[in-house]
Amino acid sequence: MDHEFPSRRRFLRLSGLAGASWLTPVGEYLALAAERRGKTSEPAQSVIILWLQGGPSQLETFDPHPGTRIAGDTKAIRTSVPGIQLAEGLERLAEQMQDVSLIRSMISKEGDHERGTYTLKTGFRPDPTVVHPAIGAIICHQLPVGSTEVPRHISILPNAWPPRGGYLGDRFDAFLMGDPAGPVPDTQSLTSRERDQARMNYLHLLDTTFAASRQRRLEKTLHRETIAAARRMMTSEQLKAFDVSLEPVSVRAEYGDTPFGRGCLAARRLIEVGVRCVEVNLDGWDTHINNHELTRDRVRILDPAFASLLKDLRSRGLLEKTLVMCLGEFGRTPTINPAGGRDHWPTGFSVALAGGGIRGGQVIGATDPEGRPNPADPVQVGDLHATVLTALGISPSTVHQTPIGRTVRFAEGKAIPQLLHDPG
Repeated sequence: MDHEFPSRRRFLRLSGLAGASWLTPVGEYLALAAERRGKTSEPAQSVIILWLQGGPSQLETFDPHPGTRIAGDTKAIRTSVPGIQLAEGLERLAEQMQDVSLIRSMISKEGDHERGTYTLKTGFRPDPTVVHPAIGAIICHQLPVGSTEVPRHISILPNAWPPRGGYLGDRFDAFLMGDPAGPVPDTQSLTSRERDQARMNYLHLLDTTFAASRQRRLEKTLHRETIAAARRMMTSEQLKAFDVSLEPVSVRAEYGDTPFGRGCLAARRLIEVGVRCVEVNLDGWDTHINNHELTRDRVRILDPAFASLLKDLRSRGLLEKTLVMCLGEFGRTPTINPAGGRDHWPTGFSVALAGGGIRGGQVIGATDPEGRPNPADPVQVGDLHATVLTALGISPSTVHQTPIGRTVRFAEGKAIPQLLHDPG
């Protein structure tokens, strides 16, 4: 049976101290702690990132302005939350809006694909003096390993700029995986069992000989730990988490018969075995020409996968433990160019958040219906990262020392209180 923690007022009443003004600082702290503990949900344990490479148009996804000049012919649909609309084509996601919050006023200073991707994935602008870790690397660095025998940071359908461990080290780089319809790369020996074992014996002999006079150098390479982890993974039952063919046909159909849909289904399966962060990529959002047509094609893939992921996580009791992010490196211009496309727009684009630690069914910020820059209640990239880390119980202000001795915070922004179940 769960124990109910008393509120501060009830705590004082039970202690016979109601109305007393002489409660000690320690007693005051305990009372406040009891009140907070009674209303605080547990931090999220994992993150799934739906990465929309190329810069998705906010107007044709999460921030429609129907009937305006900037919308073109984009139409809006109602959602399960009165007053919140999505662009036409996201009908299934619209049914899940009670669990989703939208930031419509994201601001970035980077309008280039590579630099923008780095900024949104790490929370920092590129800096020649330091390589920042992606948010998934920070999560894996800070949260317990548990009993996970497969990589805890995974990128499915990776593009040219996969998430990296940065100054935390290469061991926090994402494990790269293609379409889950295929095999997991580098997990099957290419030789017979006997020859494979002989190779491991030779490696052990060489390793032991090298270590005789170079133990410290050997420890720094971490190659023993890397090999041991790889061998565990190759024989682990948890490898089945990548295999979406083990799911019922009806479940696979819900997500959509696409690499991205299978990637989202695999993400759910991987979270179940303790993976901390899974990024699933959907390319093709760089719509300088034929914006409406190309975006509709991407939305047809995104909608069933995103909606089914939320529905699936909720039905399995995983949504409150898993924070889901859907974003790209920037948005698209409110104006439509002569080629029928929209160009890069880092000033007022959208991010969708759902699940663990996030209060759903709301909108943060607003863009101008005439297409002017400077949205209302702007949100910096650092604020987004600080919010996600806070939802996972990780302090954004944690200072880490890089290999060259530089001190860097995990996030340079501040968490957005309205988005968090417990702003702390």
